[in-house]
Amino acid sequence: MVAAAVALGVAAPAGAAPLWPGGPDISLPPIPGVTAPAPGVPTAPIEAPRAPANFSAPALDPSAGEVVGVAQPIIIRFDSAIGDRAVAERAIDVTTSAGDVPGRFYWFSDSQVRWRPDAFWPSNTTVTVNAGDASSTFTVGDAIITTADDNTKTITVTRNGAVVKTMPTSMGKVGHETPNGTYIVGERFRDMYMDSSTYGVPVDAPEGYRTYVEYATRMSNSGIFVHAAPWSVDSQGVENVSHGCLNVSTEDAKWFFETAQKGDPVIVQNTNGGILNGRDGLGDWQL
Repeated sequence: MVAAAVALGVAAPAGAAPLWPGGPDISLPPIPGVTAPAPGVPTAPIEAPRAPANFSAPALDPSAGEVVGVAQPIIIRFDSAIGDRAVAERAIDVTTSAGDVPGRFYWFSDSQVRWRPDAFWPSNTTVTVNAGDASSTFTVGDAIITTADDNTKTITVTRNGAVVKTMPTSMGKVGHETPNGTYIVGERFRDMYMDSSTYGVPVDAPEGYRTYVEYATRMSNSGIFVHAAPWSVDSQGVENVSHGCLNVSTEDAKWFFETAQKGDPVIVQNTNGGILNGRDGLGDWQL
């Protein structure tokens, strides 16, 4: 069962109560060990029980104690294939400190299911996932939302609705256009090599490359990053010259590297690059 725990309003009457208007008063005998609440005091919600699990304790992501962004999906990895997906879903609860947060399951494979809210998580919310014998409680932090607009070639970052940073950028050039869509911030690298051979283009090919970059923040598993590109500063905000990544200055890349957190959304819009594949692994918001 998914969504915030359903509260079943259960409260014994404090005194006599008529069965119908004008009907007789019926006094209920006290139940041993149960004290009726005072009038006007709400009772604690009672969680509906989960169905029995048809799986052993799975791996949960985010893990207990993590702080993530408002676009982070819940990823549940089982140690073997699940035969009856519906039974597995009924054995999983997602509850939040913000109350009922509507969302849905979607399966990546027979051994991995994900759940995300229909809209971004409410910021500064505690989320608890129970899946069979596994449990994780994590926190959704501030709503840090990044928008990269190819019309203006500008990246705009907001925190809880207020603009905190704008950065000129250069996105994917013709033939390498950056796909539109809502990406999710993943891992970060202080420095790394961008290598075209990782997606099938030899380094010595006309479009091949192996380039050292700093402050690289992954936003897709297909290899799109926000990263420092001091060689393209003159093009940033003016024209697209990258192989799909969001090129920014070293100063801006460092700021983004230090500010963005796992699960933050990066929304790319108005490019000629089609739509990000929802099965990318960080493209869940296209599903």
